[in-house]
Amino acid sequence: MDLTDNQCQEFRDRGWLVIPNVFDQEEVQLLSDAALEVLERPGPEVGREADGSPHVSWGMHLFSEQLALLCRHKNLVNPSRTLLNSDVYVHQSRINLKQTNGSIVAWHQDFGTYHRVDGVPEPRGIMIAVFLDDVTEVNAPLLAVPRSHQEGLVSTARVDPDAPDFDQVSKYRYDISDETMTRLVDNYGLESITGQAGSVVFMDMTIVHGSSVNISPLRRLLLYVNVCPVDNRGESFERPEYYAARDFSPIIPIDSAELLASGHA
Repeated sequence: MDLTDNQCQEFRDRGWLVIPNVFDQEEVQLLSDAALEVLERPGPEVGREADGSPHVSWGMHLFSEQLALLCRHKNLVNPSRTLLNSDVYVHQSRINLKQTNGSIVAWHQDFGTYHRVDGVPEPRGIMIAVFLDDVTEVNAPLLAVPRSHQEGLVSTARVDPDAPDFDQVSKYRYDISDETMTRLVDNYGLESITGQAGSVVFMDMTIVHGSSVNISPLRRLLLYVNVCPVDNRGESFERPEYYAARDFSPIIPIDSAELLASGHA
């Protein structure tokens, strides 16, 4: 999949790009099955709701052949290389399952943690989201501040020790203050990011984003593959490998035939 000049410009201007119909129904089903299987793991890489049900798993490519192949899929890798003008490595991958009345995600920048905790030096990287369910206005879509990547790293972010998930991911997440969010939204606005299952989002990892509680009965299952240029590697290793990369080798792309074959092995 090659990006057009207009798509590249949209990414640079807004801070993200949504491409529909990247994966077909068979691929979506294969990836959904693999994701749900990983979410059944008992290990610390799986984050849970208060009732014990899983809602996130970090390092999905370490625990599933299909999800590892997704991280190497040419339809994710080649556009990323075009947008970053570099070969890329996977800094982090994860599964995010928003069930009815599940967790919210506070306002943050992915790069905030990658820089402050993992030692990624520069704000050059892309958060890739693969939609495995239809994401609409009613099932807690990702909310993002367009053009907020122009501000670089937002300095007022802080870790919130009172967050319900502090023992897991939020002890590493730098939430953005209400005052800063008000200023950003006043300056740039706020948009929801929606699309049908099989769509893919490419987002600058300094874009400010979050999501609210899903009060609908409609599941929202997304896969995230966050990539950086190979010369922009993490330099500290405070977090386990399922949170932050140890392998900085450039991704060699594969195609859909290899992904689909893994499901029939």
